[in-house]
Amino acid sequence: MNIFILGAIAIIAYILQIFLGMKQIKNFNSVYIRMKRKGKVAIGRRPGKIASGTILLLGVDQRGTIQEAEMMQGTSILARFKPRPQFVGINIHQLTDSPVLIKENKLTRQAAANAQKIYLEVERGNHQEKAPVSPIFNVGNQLSLMKLSIQEKFTKTNSQI
Repeated sequence: MNIFILGAIAIIAYILQIFLGMKQIKNFNSVYIRMKRKGKVAIGRRPGKIASGTILLLGVDQRGTIQEAEMMQGTSILARFKPRPQFVGINIHQLTDSPVLIKENKLTRQAAANAQKIYLEVERGNHQEKAPVSPIFNVGNQLSLMKLSIQEKFTKTNSQI
């Protein structure tokens, strides 16, 4: 097969991935904004590198009762948010102890536990968001450290001569 045809297929696949990824982000934003207009939103994440990832949005009122719940779960960029009415009416403070959660899959339970943990930390006022470090950034840091290490060794050998 011609290399240009393979290149064209790769470029088309990349553009399609970008387009569908943007649609997924737009879906997240619209669901989040809709819930945020009604009150607080607890977001639970269970990132997936190889396995399925899960994002759980819980609309919570002033008493901590879940008024609305939607979840996105899947490995592809085709995943969309779906309503999860079984969570409605549960107090977020007792979410992980709820019998409803026992019936859910492991990824959903982990996302719910994450949502509850972050919600409680924010409620207490001691939540600090940790920005994830990208693998590319780590490689850049490692290269910078190696460069400084090499420069330091050369300056020490030059000053000893």
